[in-house]
Amino acid sequence: MAAPPAFASRDPLSPQFWDERFERDFTPWERGGVSAALRRFVSASARPLSALIPGCGSAHELTLMCEAGWDATAIDFSPEAVARARALAGPWADRIRQADFFAYAPEKPLDLVYEQAFLCALPRARRPDVARRWSELLGQGGLLAGYFYFDQVPKGPPFGITREELDGLLTPTFECVADEAVEDSIPVFAGKERWMIWQRR
Repeated sequence: MAAPPAFASRDPLSPQFWDERFERDFTPWERGGVSAALRRFVSASARPLSALIPGCGSAHELTLMCEAGWDATAIDFSPEAVARARALAGPWADRIRQADFFAYAPEKPLDLVYEQAFLCALPRARRPDVARRWSELLGQGGLLAGYFYFDQVPKGPPFGITREELDGLLTPTFECVADEAVEDSIPVFAGKERWMIWQRR
């Protein structure tokens, strides 16, 4: 396996960190399409949902949601990621915005926040802030659904979490209503991620 390129930015809290990786096409966390579990979830939804995709990267999921009639928005604080996502999104490009997750205010209440390699992209010290923001964005009954990466290797990103740590973060305001194995993981997450749905209390 070839060694990863040398990068100038080492701070994943900086947009430049992600810009540099998108510019050089070094994005091993990118699925390159829509996962099977998300396809099932969208198909099974009883109604169109108002959804947010934070840290969207290439935002393949946005097209699926919009084609299903959902009011979905994708955000990323990396200009390069936003440019790539808009180039791929066709008629939905205006639903992709450059924004900071911690400051972003949706135009209407959200039914769903979609999690895909966002929590694990940020240093562990920011996890309480992420969980708090999820709780703020979702009203009672709202859903946090997606993929959670479980690992204890100290170096990252991706920064893994233990199930006990995740429960500690989320159970004060969320209840886990689905927890499933993933059959189509990409290599960086293989055997270490779960599809989960958490409902806001």
